[in-house]
Amino acid sequence: MIIRTRSCLAAALVASSLGFTPVPDQSSRSVSAAKELTQALEAAKLDSIAAVDPADPTMFSAALYISGSQLLVVSAKYAAPPLLAAKIKTKEYRDVYVDLSSASVAGTKVFIIDQNCDGLVSKPSDNDPPDSWETSKSVSFDGEWRKAKMTESDYMKAFTTADEHYVKVLALLTAQAKR
Repeated sequence: MIIRTRSCLAAALVASSLGFTPVPDQSSRSVSAAKELTQALEAAKLDSIAAVDPADPTMFSAALYISGSQLLVVSAKYAAPPLLAAKIKTKEYRDVYVDLSSASVAGTKVFIIDQNCDGLVSKPSDNDPPDSWETSKSVSFDGEWRKAKMTESDYMKAFTTADEHYVKVLALLTAQAKR
């Protein structure tokens, strides 16, 4: 065990001295939540969904689902909550998505692009496009934190924050899709 630990440590030191950086931990809580939402949308034959946050009736979330390709998710406060609540009641989900994307309360919008509809991934495989998270700042989860002028720690903190928010939003949207 000690020999194995030393050889792993030695390999890490050599890689580090050659300029290689380890791949960040790709664990994501949103993987199963994204799968559950996409399955619910497919079962209901929906390409969009929207919901009000029961903890804050001025906060809404909506998603546009491009089957097998992308989940585009927006959450934000809206200045006229009764208008969006009425659209949700009449299942005008795409309209809610458009309204939140274009006319949300300034400073409250969070936009997530989940490539492949598989939850957020901190570093995609070679052929996959990166997921992204946009608030007041945009982060592309491509594993290249230096290019984004971030430390690895800040990059992973942004990823964790995005993933936690995404899980919450996906849960709201899944519950609405299953109604």
